[in-house]
Amino acid sequence: MLIHPQIDPIAIKLGPLAVHWYGLTYLAAFALFWYLGTLRTAHQPYARLKWTKRDVEDILFLGVMGVVIGGRVGYCLFYKPGYYLSHPLEIFYVWQGGMSFHGGLLGVIVAEMWFAKTRGRSLLEVADFVAPCVPTGLMMGRIGNFINGELWGRLADPSLPWGMVFRGAGSAPRHPSQLYQIALEGALLFVLLWIYARKERKSGQVAAAFLVGYGLFRFIAEFFREPDAHLGLLSLGMSMGQWLCVPMIVGGALMWLWAQKRQA
Repeated sequence: MLIHPQIDPIAIKLGPLAVHWYGLTYLAAFALFWYLGTLRTAHQPYARLKWTKRDVEDILFLGVMGVVIGGRVGYCLFYKPGYYLSHPLEIFYVWQGGMSFHGGLLGVIVAEMWFAKTRGRSLLEVADFVAPCVPTGLMMGRIGNFINGELWGRLADPSLPWGMVFRGAGSAPRHPSQLYQIALEGALLFVLLWIYARKERKSGQVAAAFLVGYGLFRFIAEFFREPDAHLGLLSLGMSMGQWLCVPMIVGGALMWLWAQKRQA
């Protein structure tokens, strides 16, 4: 079995200033979004609709706020509602950790709605533009989780060649579920979605494909990820992450079919 490398979570320290690896992965995620977004402006229908680098920068700025605010509020509501109702000021203690992808997704949707309204564009047009640029950012976030040795996997068979022992998780090997999520929700989802989005699709279908793809890959990865200690497994033996993925998969499939029928 493998031992998780004890990587210092602080990448650079200059006196009282400390730059954490997790923060750098977020910066890398935003940089990748900007780069991929500029490439998307040359794809159809966005070249025809005259999308510019300024549009990419503006949607990135709004998206960052949506991710941070939505991710934090989503974590508080989905995972620890009772605690944060009793300690409301701690909702703002983002340095203590605690972010939810599904909450961040809702925050990004709100940001997209604002952008679409102020630019006179349809929400589906904006969502289709953004969707293929997201998986690389998710991948960078999971890299940060792995560096920090957090959100580790469930107990693994001792014979598993890549079973890994994490600090604070006992001496038994576990699935390195962060790496599974990097591969599934990050790399594989990006490749599939980018290829799918290179050809002009019916309005809403690229965003729908993202919802189905992420929901499915996250649902699978959750079988190997240790459930949150204060929640454990919920109904039907599923984790909170899996239950939150169910409406994503169903909603994304219905959205894709609706777009197909709407513009048949």
